[in-house]
Amino acid sequence: MPLIEIDRPSGTVLLHAAATCYALRVDPAAGTVRTVHWGGPVTPADVREAQEPEAAPDSFSAPLDGTEELAVDGQVRFAPPALDVRYADGTSAVEPVVDGYDVREEGDSAELSVSLHDTGRPLGWRLHYRVRRDCPVIERWTVLRHTGERGQPPLTLLRHSAAQWNLPVLPEYRMSAVHGRWAGEFQLRRTPLAVGETTLTSRRGHTGHQSNPWIALDASDATEEAGEVWTVALATSGSWRMTTVRSAEGRCSVLGGSGHEGVEITLAAGESWTTPVSTGLYTPGGFGGASRAHHSYVRDHVLPAPGEPRPVLCNSWEATAFDVTFDGQRELADLAARIGAELFVVDDGWFGARSCDRAGLGDWTPRQTAFPEGLRPLADHVHGLGMRFGLWVEPEMVNPDSELFRERPDWVLHLPDRTAHPLRNQLVLDFSRPEVTDWALDWLLRTVDDFAVDFLKWDFNRSFTEAGSAGHRPDARRVFVEHALGVHRVLDELRAARPTLRIEACSGGGGRVDLASLARTDQAWVSDNTDAVDRLAIQHGFSQVFPAQVMGAWVTDSPNPFTRRAVPLRFRFHSAMAGVLGVGGDLTRWSAADLDEAAAYVARYKEARATIQTGDQYRLGTPADPSHAVQYVARDGAESVVLQWRAGPAERARAPRLRLRGLDPRAVYRVDDDSGTPAAGTVRSGAALASHGVPGELPPGDHASRMLTLRRKS
Repeated sequence: MPLIEIDRPSGTVLLHAAATCYALRVDPAAGTVRTVHWGGPVTPADVREAQEPEAAPDSFSAPLDGTEELAVDGQVRFAPPALDVRYADGTSAVEPVVDGYDVREEGDSAELSVSLHDTGRPLGWRLHYRVRRDCPVIERWTVLRHTGERGQPPLTLLRHSAAQWNLPVLPEYRMSAVHGRWAGEFQLRRTPLAVGETTLTSRRGHTGHQSNPWIALDASDATEEAGEVWTVALATSGSWRMTTVRSAEGRCSVLGGSGHEGVEITLAAGESWTTPVSTGLYTPGGFGGASRAHHSYVRDHVLPAPGEPRPVLCNSWEATAFDVTFDGQRELADLAARIGAELFVVDDGWFGARSCDRAGLGDWTPRQTAFPEGLRPLADHVHGLGMRFGLWVEPEMVNPDSELFRERPDWVLHLPDRTAHPLRNQLVLDFSRPEVTDWALDWLLRTVDDFAVDFLKWDFNRSFTEAGSAGHRPDARRVFVEHALGVHRVLDELRAARPTLRIEACSGGGGRVDLASLARTDQAWVSDNTDAVDRLAIQHGFSQVFPAQVMGAWVTDSPNPFTRRAVPLRFRFHSAMAGVLGVGGDLTRWSAADLDEAAAYVARYKEARATIQTGDQYRLGTPADPSHAVQYVARDGAESVVLQWRAGPAERARAPRLRLRGLDPRAVYRVDDDSGTPAAGTVRSGAALASHGVPGELPPGDHASRMLTLRRKS
């Protein structure tokens, strides 16, 4: 069956994406493109006679609202426009004309593009759609172009959404999204959707800790494993905005793109603007089904190196902070190798005058007092221990107390007639300027080559303030979008030039985690909060869209340096093993018994790593429950791993049995429990493990945890 089917008499186009169907109607007579269906499988005949919008019952209604693929401002439309433009005469009304559509199918993917233009005005736009046979995620984006002749006045894009997603009419609407702050990111909330406009946004120049560019919608009846769920996400790393519109008439739409209010894009004649990609997903499999589909999409179609196991790393930050010396890092690396780490990362403090956060950013040469012979001797030592060598960098930032700032103060992303307000004693460099990105790429390549660097932790530790691009443009605030595009260019060129280099995305923790960043990096630092208990809620929200393969998680000291909570080493490891395991504690203060115990957990993680990082994930409860677990099932079904936690004292009532998911009901599995309970070594069928489960009791103690490993015997 073709991925795209067309019924030309009705103008209906049907897109097939795995078990999802998306149908739209191209209507030249009405000058519009409307959503006909987004949901389960249908045929062209099923949607050919889809009902047209009813006539307005009164002069205050707009039948097209909530039905179009990219609504404009103009004609009889009152809902928020997905595309809003200001012409040279100050007007914004648009009168669309449909020019036609094209289909291109190649192998297991296909693209549709629909062209429109504004009657009598120099604006054209093309709606793009991409579907894949093996993936229910649909990708959409829009290209906008000033179609006027040279010399005609420019036009300004006020709102330039990537797509508008229209849901079927549901009896109720509930919205799921994540919210938070620094050190408390990805807090999941499910709330009834109010009538009107609900907007999630970042005005910070980066994705942000406060929210993340995705939402899920359901009819308030979906559960973790059942019910229809629609999810929309944006692949953008700068400022962004997503607006969910619930009309009084019962329709619901989601529109969004890069930028926020006031971020305008001016196009001269002949210029074009391409929005970021917006993804849409439908599943009848509940929130868990939506997550697993997103995880597969990220692994198969987003990550640059999805097939590689992410290494167990040791990072120096919480051990040494800015007290970085050759001898201190060498000692830490020796201990990291002892417990089985595969990557050693030197964090902040290795360069310039960087003895604290007040100086040195921008001066990317090794600090002479700490590394008199440069970093190569340390890199050689780390490589000699059998580990890869990594460095922390923050290329987009500069301290006023730095040689770079003294030489190039004009490179700072700042309005010259406004007071500069440093945050964390630093300012942002303007990565929308080619001379700045050229400088960054040059020193990054030199650093990677000179010091045999295998891995970069790319950080970004402050949001934009008083920002505007150079050149006195009327749309100077476009830098809230174009800065991130400059970062993307540097990352793309860096990876192309050094294809074995691996990169972690970081922004004071999870402040820049999105599909666009992950398309250029290998994993993400999720939060600067390394408390093993707090991390359970953070990781739960993160997992709604992003897979364990990209979720960096560390085992750090107890009491935790951030929360002062004391948690057993066992619990800390089990918490961090739910993603990409790392160790960030001061190993020089760990006892020999702690180091031996850590080595055993690292070895156990390596055995289960492929299943955890690339398996199908099932959430068994939530962090709000007395105890909850996360289960991973290998793609070939041969192994399953369960991590279970109780983040507090044991309940007097018996814990409910843990019913497992994703197993072959006809297969037989051996169950091994690292807590040493009587269940260890038992053999059960997949059907019994799903219906009857395994005992849910955890070992005694205030913070108890365990790891179950199931291996298929037949």
